[in-house]
Amino acid sequence: MSVSQRPTNPTIQQIREVTQPVEILSRANSEHWLNDVYLRSVSPYFTKIFIKANMSPNAVTVIMIGIGKIAALSLLISGLPGALLAAALAQFQMVIDCSDGEVARWQEKYSPAGIFLDKVAHYTVEALVPVALGIRAAGGMSVFSSHVMTWWPWLGACLAVLVLLNKALNDAVHIARAQTGREKLEDVKTLREPTHGLLALLRSMTKFFPFQRIFHSIEMTMLIAVAAIVDAATGSLAWTQHLLVAMCVLAAVTVVGHFLAIMSSSRLK
Repeated sequence: MSVSQRPTNPTIQQIREVTQPVEILSRANSEHWLNDVYLRSVSPYFTKIFIKANMSPNAVTVIMIGIGKIAALSLLISGLPGALLAAALAQFQMVIDCSDGEVARWQEKYSPAGIFLDKVAHYTVEALVPVALGIRAAGGMSVFSSHVMTWWPWLGACLAVLVLLNKALNDAVHIARAQTGREKLEDVKTLREPTHGLLALLRSMTKFFPFQRIFHSIEMTMLIAVAAIVDAATGSLAWTQHLLVAMCVLAAVTVVGHFLAIMSSSRLK
């Protein structure tokens, strides 16, 4: 079905056939694990709304950016309500993230601006979540009007830097290849695998405890919500604070491991 033949009020089945081909759903790095669970089942319903409204893919991405920012800022609402709202909005953001690509494939409109906006969306929300977590661990926004010194917001900022650095490593690979005239990498798992024995062994161990995957907005907000539930039951901030410390340690390990994995894989060959 060519673009000119596509209806302005398509059925959900028509949207799935055009916008969710096998080569999209089988991507190793671009598809979140929740896409298979339910996100790709829900997203066509929102995609249908955007198509009927004749919205551009970039306009949908801007909506997604806004939802992500609200999700991160929701963590500044103290207690359990803020944590649960952030977790729900982070997942809604990913539904719309699916939809902007589906709208692009339906309209066959692809642009560098769209990719840029998508990068901005994920980089900013995944940096804001750790910052907000640091403020939550300190007891909320009132920490900035208090004369009591606390290091929790600084630890949240450090976590944000580590999360951004980890994301930047992937983009640095693509930049390095583009600047040396290499072809674009295929989105397959084998290219990410280290080729050296020890690193390959360590990489295989993470399959049993994939802690390197928790630095996405969905996973981070889900963990924060779990910590908030326990904190609400115990009347303290201990679990939120323990989570922040643990995430900082794991993020540092992830960045080092990610760098070594890239250098020992075939991605820079």
